[in-house]
Amino acid sequence: MAMDYKTAGVDVEAGYKSVELMKKHVKETMRPEVLGGIGGFSGAFSVSAFKDMEKPTLVSGTDGVGTKLKLAFLLDKHNTVGIDVVAMCVNDVACAGNFAEPLFFLDYIACGKNYPEKIAEIVSGVAEGCKQAGCALIGGETAEMPGFYPVDEYDLAGFTVGVVDEKNLITGKDVKPGDVLLGIASSGVHSNGFSLVRKVFEMTAENLNTYREELGKTLGEALIEPTKIYVKALKSVNEAGVMIHGCSHITGGGFYENIPRMLPDGVHCIIKKDSYEVPALFRLIAKEGDIAEQMMYNTFNMGIGMLLAIDAADVEKAQKALAEVGETSYVIGEVVAGEKGITIC
Repeated sequence: MAMDYKTAGVDVEAGYKSVELMKKHVKETMRPEVLGGIGGFSGAFSVSAFKDMEKPTLVSGTDGVGTKLKLAFLLDKHNTVGIDVVAMCVNDVACAGNFAEPLFFLDYIACGKNYPEKIAEIVSGVAEGCKQAGCALIGGETAEMPGFYPVDEYDLAGFTVGVVDEKNLITGKDVKPGDVLLGIASSGVHSNGFSLVRKVFEMTAENLNTYREELGKTLGEALIEPTKIYVKALKSVNEAGVMIHGCSHITGGGFYENIPRMLPDGVHCIIKKDSYEVPALFRLIAKEGDIAEQMMYNTFNMGIGMLLAIDAADVEKAQKALAEVGETSYVIGEVVAGEKGITIC
């Protein structure tokens, strides 16, 4: 029998259809700096708009959705994980400066079989994330890899580039004793800790679709909630005239891994557990998994997706700015002199 690419498991026609279906979503993310359109071998983005900066500096980030994708497969819901992949990248970039603006994004989807409608659904989420972040979806790749991935599964990763004036980079050197730690609320588990979550809960359609009184929704709805994008939140703080001394995106590794990354030597963060109410989802995970408190704070965001170290005098101004863009924030601790690290008490 004559062989061709399709008999090997790769349907190029399905690839063409995927591109056609996703074009409308991509178009909605365009910025005036984008040159050309979808379909080329690369994306072009003009940097001439940033000539007013003294030293325009590019900042970049890359990440994936991780094993949260298993949840999307079980729920057959594919229009939110794209938001997750954008959030994981742009949040890292946004906390790099006062203000570090994400400019453009690229995605990578690898799948066992290209179902054009499913690919378009995934990309619709990526486009929604880009719109929330204000960046352009400038390119991407869909790779059909039969025999490598199961036919109904895929992996999803992303890459973003942003810009900040070099003098406004947040390096942590300005974090000092007396600074206040301002936490911005998360939307849930975000896209971290799902290997543990999947051990805690029985990952069946019945269990995921069961309404949980303490959550006010089904378990699946609570877990699939996309990662919050903090770009506009950090921009609002900057526009309010508040200088962020340190900024930490609370992802995998929770408080214990991520907060020290924003600290210089000689300072220590004190986190007050009773300064805000840990959301019900995290309490449920801890209870059903019999997970120690220290492990919870070392794995999950515990309701705080982004942490800022700012002057005590700027707290009211920052919280007002955040509230105006719909963000809930809490004063959850302070910076003191001491060994680099954190204490949760």
